[in-house]
Amino acid sequence: MSKTIGFLGLGHMGGPMAANLVKAGYDVHAFDPSPAAQEQARADGVALVDSGVAAATGRDIVITMLTNGKLVRTVYDELLPAANPGTLFIDCSTIDVADARAAAVAAAAAGHRALDAPVSGGVSGAAAGTLTFMVGGADTDFAEALPVLEVMGAKVVHTGAAGNGQAAKICNNMILGISMIGLSEALVLGEKLGLSHQAFFDVVSTASGQSWSLTTYCPVPGPVPTSPANNDYKPGFATALMNKDLGLAVEALRANGVEGRIGQLAAEIYREFNETSGDRDFSAIITDVRERSGGTGPAE
Repeated sequence: MSKTIGFLGLGHMGGPMAANLVKAGYDVHAFDPSPAAQEQARADGVALVDSGVAAATGRDIVITMLTNGKLVRTVYDELLPAANPGTLFIDCSTIDVADARAAAVAAAAAGHRALDAPVSGGVSGAAAGTLTFMVGGADTDFAEALPVLEVMGAKVVHTGAAGNGQAAKICNNMILGISMIGLSEALVLGEKLGLSHQAFFDVVSTASGQSWSLTTYCPVPGPVPTSPANNDYKPGFATALMNKDLGLAVEALRANGVEGRIGQLAAEIYREFNETSGDRDFSAIITDVRERSGGTGPAE
């Protein structure tokens, strides 16, 4: 591939994404301070450099996958002066809409271009190259980024101007958090009523209660063998990240005058669960529902 890519952030999501770019023939130069992330990236054939600035210098496209908006803006402050004029920055982190728009403004002021392109699909989607990208930014920049994003994702949607990708992601993850709590409550109720998990799944997965949380990410072992529930709730998508995303959603609800009682309650539930289980997959919320309900496990 003719375009060279700098990649910052090689964690559970970023690492597989960078590896897929290498597999597709892109020249990828990446940085992550974590020794474990470096070791895996090296095994995946990703060329490692010793700093974020080195990753961004001389590249056509710079992709970031970081943990929060403050870090994205700090990293941009370091990278923008070092990058070649007109570099296309693509931030795949999930951050506040205001931070995404501020990052785009900073990139433009430094003579570059920027897209916010958060993802949905989890670690399995990152590994398989089947992520969904929600992209905010200019039409021409989106067109340039599209071939690169299509390597890492099965669906790429241009959602409008800068920040709109983050807007779509925040709304999506608010739905996801709410649906996982609702599903968990229904599963625990089914346990109390004598329903087996498999019977519950066989009915609901093809009925009006069907959801991605059930059919792809079922929070109990068995019905969906690839879900984190079958691996002691190892993330996946960690509770700490869901807690962060629901916090962003609540901030957006309040800032825009939206009556979002269910979203706020979901955020409160995950905030409490995160205090003891932030390193578990967010689908482990079912264990909290069960515990609070005095239950000990599934029906036989």
